[in-house]
Amino acid sequence: MASTQGRKVRKVPTLFIIGGAEDRVGKATVLRRFVRLAGGRRSRIVLIPTASSFEDEVVASYRDVFTRLGAPDIEVVSPPNRVSAHDEELVALLDQATGIFMSGGSQLKLSQRFPGTPLGDALARAHDRGTVIGGTSAGASIMSQFMISMGEEGVTPRQRYGQLTAGLGLIDGVIIDQHFAQRSRYGRLMAMVAASPNLIGVGIDEDTAIEVRDRRFFTVHGSGVAFVLDCRAAETDAPDARRGAPLMVSGAVVHSLPAGATFDLSEVRLVDFVEKHPDVAVALATAKA
Repeated sequence: MASTQGRKVRKVPTLFIIGGAEDRVGKATVLRRFVRLAGGRRSRIVLIPTASSFEDEVVASYRDVFTRLGAPDIEVVSPPNRVSAHDEELVALLDQATGIFMSGGSQLKLSQRFPGTPLGDALARAHDRGTVIGGTSAGASIMSQFMISMGEEGVTPRQRYGQLTAGLGLIDGVIIDQHFAQRSRYGRLMAMVAASPNLIGVGIDEDTAIEVRDRRFFTVHGSGVAFVLDCRAAETDAPDARRGAPLMVSGAVVHSLPAGATFDLSEVRLVDFVEKHPDVAVALATAKA
């Protein structure tokens, strides 16, 4: 076997995108995976709680769970305004990080303070060098070039029931939605993708994450499902429908991907699936209790 000693191993750009409401008090399976990707006991994790209206509580909560999972003390980067996003000390913290995590809250707060600023540039550099960048809820939506910043919920796709805003652009050609099944967001994501069929919609359930490697392949972790909505070959009346009207969308392809699924975002297809048997795990845990 060839030795890797003295040879620098290339780190693959990795995003860890969580659908929100991930377990922080039990096994914390999803967050445990993030800490491992960041380097575990050798990690340097930076928390960005900017999206939240309760930053102190968010910092305390994630600091507690990350350190419980083996990470050393956590640094915090949270610019109070766009001018503060030019702070060289904050930029330096992101440049030194092995893991960066963005909390939930309002993605509009993130879009006001990160894209197009030195802190946003630092996030792009971190992604390029292989630092794992994680985000939950609002911190998930901001990952893509265009994100859903507001909109109505419900199963039925309707005309103009959502709004797109510029994100960080860490993942191309995708619109990400979160709390997907729990907040019934199928309709708004389908409406967005039907109107922009060159984009692929990814809806992620709570306590569920997609681990995106090398800007192309993602693997699902957690207790829920990641949905992929593909309207590239669909027909729709989106150009003509009146505001608020139900949209006609015919020929869309929907992928439902639980933990163990690996998906190719470039070719928009399933490439692997390893059955995790969650029902068996639950039964065994109950038997041991």
